[in-house]
Amino acid sequence: MEIRGGVELPARRENIELHTSDGLTLVGELSVPLAKEPVATIVALHPLPTGGGFMDSHIIRKAAARLPALADIAVLRFNFRGVSSPRGTSEGSFGHGVDEQHDLAAAMAIVAERGLPHPWLLGWSFGTEVVIKYGLLHPIDGAILLSPPLHRATDAELAAWAGSGKRLVAIIPELDDFLRPPEAARRFAIVPETEFVAVEGGKHLWVGENQTRRVLSEIVLRLNPSALPLPEDFDS
Repeated sequence: MEIRGGVELPARRENIELHTSDGLTLVGELSVPLAKEPVATIVALHPLPTGGGFMDSHIIRKAAARLPALADIAVLRFNFRGVSSPRGTSEGSFGHGVDEQHDLAAAMAIVAERGLPHPWLLGWSFGTEVVIKYGLLHPIDGAILLSPPLHRATDAELAAWAGSGKRLVAIIPELDDFLRPPEAARRFAIVPETEFVAVEGGKHLWVGENQTRRVLSEIVLRLNPSALPLPEDFDS
């Protein structure tokens, strides 16, 4: 079977609820390898809710569909407050990147409860703002920032990652709508340890199989490099 598009590879998938400290119930899904324990964990934070972002935004959905089977990685994805998807609707309303700190904390509580290993935050666009602002409050191995716009996160919040001991990976599309590699390199210079990845021909939404595969490969390079290169076919 060729791995592309919406192909969903075998995994143990469970609908979950996340409970925030301010009293909301959020909906999500946890996907783990079918026959073994995960070696690492992704907590995925989706793009801007008011711009159509949700837990099924395609890179996040494909990470959950492929990486448990291909790289032994667990993927926890959820709808931020007030966001709907086929999985359901999370309670509450858009928190402008501030109240979403409680949503992240609720997800990390699930990671702790389940004993999921080596958690990494994966933020995409708006999700990167929540990661930068609040990720250091949690016990994580690192964070991957996909198409970070750096609109809501301040330079001071970004600078806090310097010397934190947490790995920070910035994946910047050459043709991004908001922050392209030259300006991104200048902004991220305040965190000298940043693993800076400029993707030639990349665009903010990472449309197409080549861009999807590049992003997923960059994720696996950090979480389980022994699983690379990711196969293009799967024999069930």
